[in-house]
Amino acid sequence: MEEWVYSIMDSFGYAGIFLLIAVENLFPPIPSEVILTLGGFMTTTTSMTVIGAIIAATAGSVAGALCLYGVGRLLSAERLTDIVVRYGKVLRLKPEDINKAETWFAKHGTWTVLLGRLVPLIRSLISIPAGSAKMNLVSFLLLTTLGSLIWNTALVYVGSILGNSWDSVLAYMDMYSNVVYALLAISMLVFALVFYRYRIAKKKVTRTDG
Repeated sequence: MEEWVYSIMDSFGYAGIFLLIAVENLFPPIPSEVILTLGGFMTTTTSMTVIGAIIAATAGSVAGALCLYGVGRLLSAERLTDIVVRYGKVLRLKPEDINKAETWFAKHGTWTVLLGRLVPLIRSLISIPAGSAKMNLVSFLLLTTLGSLIWNTALVYVGSILGNSWDSVLAYMDMYSNVVYALLAISMLVFALVFYRYRIAKKKVTRTDG
């Protein structure tokens, strides 16, 4: 994977970064961590600059996100789930990945587009429920650009600092992903518990009033 990513960026420079990141948004399992940190390292060995790499990556992020936003506007949640069930192996997606993004958006609203850009896997798929909810396009673009800029800047900059050891950050990103997933699971459990207790309390009040 790393050699393939390197060859694309070495051959096409900023355009390669743009293309890889755009594709990464459409097929989440292609890790942006590899693309961005390797791109940061390449700013120390090629004519590419950190600022240029960040701009190219952010443009690619927004382009990919717009594609998924369009998918969300065109397809219903049921139709999208059917597609993932049928072609999930090719897309490297599971129905629960879509459901997770839908839950995030429903729970946190439009600001999830910004926060979601900082969460592995969710960062790409969050564009779909935003499209399904007919979120204002200008707001979507602003929040997507800001969130992508933060993520891309951090990883490109780290890659440029680490130099030949750029790949060492991948282990820490795995830890970060695991922590985020654990926090997501805990927050969903807490939300379910609070909602359950609220329903119980509401039923008691209804019986008392009756």
